[in-house]
Amino acid sequence: MATSNLPLSTNGKSKPAQSGGLEGVVALETKICHIDGQKGELIYAGYDIQDLAANATFEEVAFLLWNGRLPSSEETEVLIRKFAAERTLPPMIVDILRMTPEDANPMAALRTGISVLSLFDGEADDSSPEANYRKAIRLTARIPVLITTFDRIRKGKEIVQPLREGSEAHNFLYMLLGEEPGEAAVRTFDACLVLHAEHGLNASTFAGRVIGATLSDMYSAITGAVGALKGPLHGGANIRVMEMLNDIDRKNANPKAYIQSLLAQKARVMGFGHRVYKTLDPRAAILREMLDDLSRERGTRKWYEMSLEIMDIMETEKGLYPNVDFFSASVYATLGIDSDLFTPIFAQSRITGWTAHLLEQWKDNRLIRPRAAYTGPRGLSTKRLNLNPG
Repeated sequence: MATSNLPLSTNGKSKPAQSGGLEGVVALETKICHIDGQKGELIYAGYDIQDLAANATFEEVAFLLWNGRLPSSEETEVLIRKFAAERTLPPMIVDILRMTPEDANPMAALRTGISVLSLFDGEADDSSPEANYRKAIRLTARIPVLITTFDRIRKGKEIVQPLREGSEAHNFLYMLLGEEPGEAAVRTFDACLVLHAEHGLNASTFAGRVIGATLSDMYSAITGAVGALKGPLHGGANIRVMEMLNDIDRKNANPKAYIQSLLAQKARVMGFGHRVYKTLDPRAAILREMLDDLSRERGTRKWYEMSLEIMDIMETEKGLYPNVDFFSASVYATLGIDSDLFTPIFAQSRITGWTAHLLEQWKDNRLIRPRAAYTGPRGLSTKRLNLNPG
């Protein structure tokens, strides 16, 4: 584990380094992901994200994150077959999803589904590397099925059974929409999964590693990671982006005036700024191009043109650049996906990064136990309260 240098207190003794939100604190070492916020650089296990988004499939990226290298074509085919073989949900979990209220938060349903999946996995408490690798495959295969099954049930539609072949992107769109997706839609969605697969020690990944470091099981760690991702300051941000775009469209408002009004109220404009990136998020740049192509193909440029206007205003007025959430919202909406499924889809992709970090954590485990700087009162006494007058 990497450690930060400790600053000295006024009496010459060392004291723990402090940082609000742990910003800038190095908590551990990893070979999975590198981010350079100044350059706008994102690397998965040595490969630049632009290269992977253009030339690798989600299955190949999953293998890369888990093994530290890209697979051969034969290894890719084997992994695709393993995913396909693990897509079926236990019937009792489908029953639980049927009992879920129609207005339930999809992330809450996903969190529950993942937790219940552990009860039907005979290897849930097997901590061997081999069993954990198999669980990573199962979770990656079944999370999309949980999402699509929940969505079909809440809409009163017939559940679409998973395909026994093909890619994760193709199967998800098929199960969600109930029809064979077009090649362009599959390519676009597959690239989206690649872009969201991993992003260093973000809040959900850190939460998962903290749980995993206690030597709890993979399902517990992933359930915790999903809980962290559910927050609007993390995975839920793209939902807020779509709410903003829909509001502008519904009011037929001028995007520039709308954003300037938000800024005047000191309201936060979702989809802009990032804790790490000080320039354009490289994933946002890729998604912008994807949205451009997809919009041309679908014959609807509304979200793309509106997004460019907002992007220009935010850069001019605030010096802020879009992050991955800003353009991913429009891409998913153009694909016909409901906005409250954006965050579950994030989890569908990030499960590969989460499980990669857990596999890495358990190779050389150490309990993650930071310290807190106490700022409360001292010297209080119960005697002053006269708690025991007799």
